[in-house]
Amino acid sequence: MHKFRNFALLFAVPLATMATAVSAKEPKIVVELAPASTFDMRVEQLVSVLNGQIAYEAFFPPSCLAAGPPAQIKAISDSFTQQYGKALSVQSVQRSGPNNATLEVEYEKAVATIEITTEASPPFKVAGLLAKGFAVKGDSIDKIKTDFGALSGTSGFVVQKLSDDGVATLHALNADKQFATGSTFKLYVLAELASQVAGGQRRWSDVVPLGVRNHSSAGTQNWPLDTPVTLQTLATWMISVSDNASTDALMRELGRDAVEGKLATIGHSAPDKALPMLTTVEAFALKSNPTLRQRFEKASEAEQRDLLASERAALSYGAINMSQLGSGPVAIDSVEWSASPQDTALLLNSLRRTNSQTARDIMAVNSGVGPTAASKWRYLGYKGGSEPGVISMSFLTQSKAGDWYAISGSWNNPAKEVDNGVFVSLMTRQLGSLAGG
Repeated sequence: MHKFRNFALLFAVPLATMATAVSAKEPKIVVELAPASTFDMRVEQLVSVLNGQIAYEAFFPPSCLAAGPPAQIKAISDSFTQQYGKALSVQSVQRSGPNNATLEVEYEKAVATIEITTEASPPFKVAGLLAKGFAVKGDSIDKIKTDFGALSGTSGFVVQKLSDDGVATLHALNADKQFATGSTFKLYVLAELASQVAGGQRRWSDVVPLGVRNHSSAGTQNWPLDTPVTLQTLATWMISVSDNASTDALMRELGRDAVEGKLATIGHSAPDKALPMLTTVEAFALKSNPTLRQRFEKASEAEQRDLLASERAALSYGAINMSQLGSGPVAIDSVEWSASPQDTALLLNSLRRTNSQTARDIMAVNSGVGPTAASKWRYLGYKGGSEPGVISMSFLTQSKAGDWYAISGSWNNPAKEVDNGVFVSLMTRQLGSLAGG
C-alpha cells in the first residue's frame, strides 16, 4: 500500500540497494591512501565506523546526526553486518571531486559500493554516505533460494523466461502461494488502462479531474480536487511513486468492474481472495476502523460489495484513523490485494504482450534497484508494494540479448514487520543472477 520507505539519513541506504554476485577470487585494485590527507583519513576510518568501533559523533557532523540519529545509523549498519559479515577493508577509492569518492569496501561475504562526501571545511566530517550496492561473493540461485526460505513468516518467488511460444519457469519457491502484495496490484490498473487505450476508449492524453484524496507520495493529497491531470500522468505517478490518489482516480475513471475483469482475462489462481478489488482509500479506512473491518472480514463477496457501497462516508479519506496504522501489520490476510508470484508473472507477461510502449515506459521510470543493477538490462520495468508485514517486488525485464523475463517475489509476516532492505537485497540478487552477475 505504501511506497517503499527510504531511510532519511546521511547514511543514506536506498531500498534499491544492490546485491549481485561476485567471485571471491576476483583481483582487487588497492589504492594506496595518503595518511596526511584529511579526506583519506575519513576513508581510513570508515571500516571502523561500519563496525561500530568509532563513535558516530566523531565521524558525522551534528547537522547530519540531527537528521539521522545514531540509533538509526547503527540499525542500518547492523543490518549490513547481519547480511554480509564485518567490514574488512577499503579496497579501492575513485575520487570524483575534492570531497567526494566512490569506494569499494570489502565485507566478509560481499563487496559494497559506497559513495562518501565530506564537509568542505574543517573538521571535514562525513556529510554523506550512500551504500549503492553489495556484490555477494560466490552467489548462486541455490543460495538465494536458501536465503528466501530462511525469512520469517512466508515468502516466495518465481523467475520465468517469456516468449510468444510459451513461458518457461527457471526458478521458483512457493510460486503458487497467495501473498499480500500491497501496491503491486496497481499493475492491474495500468493493464486495464493500456487495454482501454488500445481499444480506442481512452487516450493517454485524456484530461480528467484528480477528484479524490488519499495519502499520496506525489503530494496530491492537498491538491484541489478539480486539478486537471492526464491519464498518463496519473499512471506514471501510480507506478513510479505509488501515488494512492492517482490510483484511486484511475480506478474511478476506468471502473472497478473493468479493472477486476483483468483478473479473469489475464488469469488469477484465487480471485476469491483478491475480490472485491479495493481502492487504496477503502483499504486504509477499513484497516483503521476495527469495527467496520470485522464486518468486512466476516462478509461474503456480495456483502462486501454492499458494504463498500453503503459505507462511503466511513470509507473516505477524512475517516482514516492513522493512529490505527503503522505500528505493525494490520489485517494483511483479509484486507489486502492478494496474488501469487505466478499470478503476478502472468500479469507482467500480459503487459509485455500488449505492446504498449507507453505502459512499459511508465514501468521503467522507477527501476526499483540501483543504477548498476539496472544497467545490466536493455529494459527494466518495476512495481513493488509494502506496508508493515508486507513487501512485494516484481520486474519485467529484457536482456541485452533481447530475451524477456518476469521476476516476482513476496514476503509476508502477519506478526511483525518485515525487513525491507533484506528483501530488496534478495530480489536484486535474483536480477543479478539472471543477468549474469
